[in-house]
Amino acid sequence: MTETNFKVALLAGAAAGISVDLSLFPLDTIKTRLQSQQGFLKAGGFRGIYSGLLPVVVGSAPTAALFFCTYELTKTVMRNTLGEKWSTASHMIGASLGEVSACLIRVPVEVVKQRAQANPHLTSKSILLTTLKQEGFPGLFRGYFSTVIREMPFSFIQFPIWEYLKLRWSSYQGKIVDPWQSAVCGAVAGCIGAGVTTPLDVAKTRIMLAKMGTPLATGSINFALKTVYAEKGVQGLFAGLVPRVTWISIGGAVFLGVYDKVRVTIIALTEEG
Repeated sequence: MTETNFKVALLAGAAAGISVDLSLFPLDTIKTRLQSQQGFLKAGGFRGIYSGLLPVVVGSAPTAALFFCTYELTKTVMRNTLGEKWSTASHMIGASLGEVSACLIRVPVEVVKQRAQANPHLTSKSILLTTLKQEGFPGLFRGYFSTVIREMPFSFIQFPIWEYLKLRWSSYQGKIVDPWQSAVCGAVAGCIGAGVTTPLDVAKTRIMLAKMGTPLATGSINFALKTVYAEKGVQGLFAGLVPRVTWISIGGAVFLGVYDKVRVTIIALTEEG
């Protein structure tokens, strides 16, 4: 990947991350509270719907930038090494590796954010300090593997579908898709990916919200899924499905649409310069 392409991925990714996280934060809060062990109303209901916003503002740009830099780099290397016939595989692998790297920033942000969403009477700063005091630095990474296990299948599904839909639409109209068309493709891809991976999202939320020292706090996806199923059955595994699918469908449109819009704009400005 050239220096120019790296800068484009960095800036476009950062813009996409901030746009989607700020615009859809209330839906994310509702989803988290629906998935929490104490239930929606006890977790705050519709009160303090922006609780946990600060860590998201701080972490969204670098998280998305890191994801897209890894994604674009992997695609470029695989395309140059293996050829176009491996394009679908490059999208899957690139998205998966992008999630592994992005989660190094995303997970600490998610830990503080989700605890603030489930405890609206506490500030993000107090939650951060309490977590560091009680659990140390590793406490901020509780749920890292469960988050990666959730995000990898999601991106594994979403990005190849997004790229495929853009390719088909582009072929149909005889030109590269516009950013708004990319946004539509992103919404469809996000909807499918979100629905399929909801149980993993429920497990991740339970692990991050669990009290230190409890079995759930160990971070076992298997145990979390079994616990949720034992408590609430299949319905519990798909808690928050509607807001999650809605949030990620709209989020896919905003995230991928903004990414393509900013990417195209930066490339055009670079060529003009």
